[in-house]
Amino acid sequence: MGQDLRNWDIEDEGYWASTGKSIATRNLWISIPSLLVGFAVWLYWGIITVQMINLGYPFEKSDLFTLSAIAGLTGATLRIPSTFFIRIAGGRNTIFFTTALLMIPAIGTGWALSNPDTPLWQFQILAFLSGIGGGNFASSMSNISFFYPKKVQGYALGMNAGLGNFGVTTMQILIPLVMTIPLFGGVGRKLVNTSGTLIGKIPAGTETYIQNAGYIWLVFLIPLAIVGWWGMNNIRDEHVSPRIPNPLGAFGIMTFMLLIGFFAAGVGLWMMLPAKVGGSGWNVDKLIVIPLVIGTTVGLLYLIPGAVGRNLSRQYKIFENKHTWAMTTIYTMTFGSFIGYSAAFGLTIKVVFGFQHLMVDGVMTHNTVNPDGPSALMYAWMGPFIGALIRPVGGMIADKMGGAKVTHIISFIMVFSTLGVAYFLQKAYVSATPQDYFLPFMILFLILFTATGIGNGSTFRTIAAVFNKEQAGPVLGWTSAVAAYGAFFIPKVFGEQMKAGTPENALYGFAAFYAVCIVINWWFYLRPGAYVKNP
Repeated sequence: MGQDLRNWDIEDEGYWASTGKSIATRNLWISIPSLLVGFAVWLYWGIITVQMINLGYPFEKSDLFTLSAIAGLTGATLRIPSTFFIRIAGGRNTIFFTTALLMIPAIGTGWALSNPDTPLWQFQILAFLSGIGGGNFASSMSNISFFYPKKVQGYALGMNAGLGNFGVTTMQILIPLVMTIPLFGGVGRKLVNTSGTLIGKIPAGTETYIQNAGYIWLVFLIPLAIVGWWGMNNIRDEHVSPRIPNPLGAFGIMTFMLLIGFFAAGVGLWMMLPAKVGGSGWNVDKLIVIPLVIGTTVGLLYLIPGAVGRNLSRQYKIFENKHTWAMTTIYTMTFGSFIGYSAAFGLTIKVVFGFQHLMVDGVMTHNTVNPDGPSALMYAWMGPFIGALIRPVGGMIADKMGGAKVTHIISFIMVFSTLGVAYFLQKAYVSATPQDYFLPFMILFLILFTATGIGNGSTFRTIAAVFNKEQAGPVLGWTSAVAAYGAFFIPKVFGEQMKAGTPENALYGFAAFYAVCIVINWWFYLRPGAYVKNP
C-alpha cells in the first residue's frame, strides 16, 4: 500500500495473476472516483449557469455560456502538461496532488455563489481554476495504462474513463438536489423561474442554496486525497517513472508545469473574449487561438531545463509517429463530442425549450419564458449518463471485434444523429411551442451520446494496440488533451450560433468533421493495405 513498485512485468501472465492484477485493481478503483470528481468540478458550470438563470443573475445568456467555455479551454490545455506527469512525478504523487488541488475551485465556487452580488469576472476566474479537473484525465489515463496488460487495455481504460466520466452525470444529478436544502448553512435565494431536479420541477419562489454546488465536492475530495496517498503506487521501472524526485519536489514540478498551461490558456482566452467580459475585445477566431494555445504550451514545456526537459524530450517522440495525429483526430470525434455536448447540453435545453421564440415587430425574440418547457435540470444528466455507462462496453466490444471497425460503425451513427438533432433544433428555435420538438430532439441526442461513448472505448483499444508500452500512456494523454478542447469549442460555438439565431449550423459543422474522421479511420486502419489492420 503506497509503496513504489519495481520490475512491473504485467505481460508475464504468471506475474499478472499472482501479483499484478490485485495491485492494478486497487489503483484503478482509487483512480476512478478521483477522476469522477475531477470531471464534476470541471463541468459543473453547465448546471450552475442554468440555476443562475433561474435565480435571475444579471448576466446575458451568451456570457453564461462563456463560463463553461472558459473551464473547457483551461481543462483541455492543462491536459497537455498532465500528459507527461506520470513519467516525471509518478502515478501516486500525481493523483494525490491533482485531486487535492480541486479543493481550491470547489471552495471558491461555493463562496462566490453565496454572494448574489459576485461580479462576472470572479466567476470567470473560478471557471478558469476548475479546469484543473479537466487536466486530471490525461494523467489518470496515462497512469492506468501502465498497470494493465495489452489484452485488457480496452476494458481497463474504458472503466477508468467511463466511470470517471460519470462525474458529469453525478454532478448533474447531485447539484440540483443539494441546492434544495441548507446543507452547508448560509443564506438561501428564491427562484425567479421554475427549476427542477431528477425527480420533478421546483416552482418559482422556492428557497434555493446554490452555494452548495461548490461546497458539496469537499465531502468527496478530502477522503479521496487521503486514500490516494496511502493506497496508490508509483511504478519505478524505466518505461514508466524511473527517476522521480521526493514528493515535495514532484509537487513543485507539477505546479510549475500547470502554471505554464494556465498562462497559455489565459492568453488565449483574453485574445478571444470581448472587452465587456474582460477580454481584449479583439475577438480572435477560436480556430486560430486553439492551435496557438496548444503550440505555446508544448513549446514552453520543451524549454524546461534539466531532468524534466530531458524527460519531456523523450516523450515528445510521440509527435514523430503518424498514428499519434490520426488517433488525435479520431479521438477528438468521440471524446471531444462527448465532453463538449455534456458541457452544453443542459444550457441548450434551457435556452431553446425553456423560452418561447416569438416574432415581435419583424424580429425573432427568445426572451419569453415558456411555461410548458421541460426542466433542463431534469433531463441534462441523461446524455452524459448513457455516454459514460456505455464506454466500458465499447472497450469490451472493441477487444473482440477490433477498435477501428467499431469506431467506423459509430462514426456513421454520429453523422446521421447529429443531422437529425440539427433539424429539430432549428424547428424548435423558431417556434412559440418549442416543446413540440423536444422528444425527437432528446431521442436523437441520446443516440449521439451513446455513439460517442462506444467510440471512446473503441479508440482506447486502437491506441493500446498501435503504440508500444512506453508511448501508449503519453499518446492517451495527448489525444485526450486535444479532444478535451471540445469542452471549450462546442459550448462556444453553440453560444455564438444561438446568439445568431442559427444553432443548427453548429451541428452541421460537427457532422462534416465526423465525415472527415470516417475517411481517416478507414485510410489508416481499415482499407486494404492499411498501416495497421483493424487494431
